[in-house]
Amino acid sequence: MTANRPMEWNGNHSSVTMFVLQGLSDEKELQLILFPVFLRIYLVTLIWNLVLILLIRMDSHLHTPMYFFLSFLSFIDICYSSSISPRMLSDFLKNEKTISFIACATQYFVAVWMGLAECCLLAAMAYDRYVAIGSPLQYSAIMAPGLCGKMVAGVYVTGFLSSLSQTVSCFNLDYCGPKIIQHFFCDLPQIIPLSCSNPFVSQIILLLAAIFIVFGSLLVTLLSYGFIAASILKISSGKGSAKAFNTCASHLAAVTLFFGTALSVYMHPSSSHSMKQDKVLSVFYVTLIPMLNPLIYSLRNKEIKGALKRVIKRTTY
Repeated sequence: MTANRPMEWNGNHSSVTMFVLQGLSDEKELQLILFPVFLRIYLVTLIWNLVLILLIRMDSHLHTPMYFFLSFLSFIDICYSSSISPRMLSDFLKNEKTISFIACATQYFVAVWMGLAECCLLAAMAYDRYVAIGSPLQYSAIMAPGLCGKMVAGVYVTGFLSSLSQTVSCFNLDYCGPKIIQHFFCDLPQIIPLSCSNPFVSQIILLLAAIFIVFGSLLVTLLSYGFIAASILKISSGKGSAKAFNTCASHLAAVTLFFGTALSVYMHPSSSHSMKQDKVLSVFYVTLIPMLNPLIYSLRNKEIKGALKRVIKRTTY
């Protein structure tokens, strides 16, 4: 087995120091067209999410648990998009899309940390909406600032530890060629097959993260919405039911978009003809969802519109 490996592989360390990202497309003309499109998407993502964070911080009317969580969702979206979009944009202008071993590991670590943190945060936001609708009189006592802070800390720590374990287990494998990643960013399902050592431990860690964090968060979210639906059905007036549902509509849309696209990418049998489809779906949850989240929460939200008017008025006068 050792004789079949390249001469530079010494049995203890990876001989691969650089990976090659295949990118979204091999066509140079299409890449030049895609560059300004994705540059605008990235800039809009940064601006919208930063504006939402500043708005929530500056307006006292938005100092509630729901907007507290929303500000951290915007921060996660900024970090998540920034871990992938700048590299993708620079690759549009390159002939060779190389990325160093360390840079690839760093990109994966940050992207997965933020992605898993978003899963957990969406579950926390679902629980917040359940308490607001199911126990409105006790809402302030239950969702106290201390509990909200602990929930956010738990979200980040859970994502960090899981991402760290995945990154260490994957990038400690031996890589002795080939080195072409069939994607536009470093993603474990495309990196593990390139290893020339046994990836069993890495695959188990990846599976455990998917079961306990991704599906665990989805289960908490679905259970919360099950209780929310039961609480709404108990409300006698139609106007009250509509108001209760409207408080959840934005979050439900964000959950559907995030989990729907992520699960459609990772939870189907891999095949050669599905790679293009995976890339398109990955573009959606890596670049478009971080841009759409602040829009989803702001478009029909009277409180955010009111806060924006107050901040503009205060700044102008």
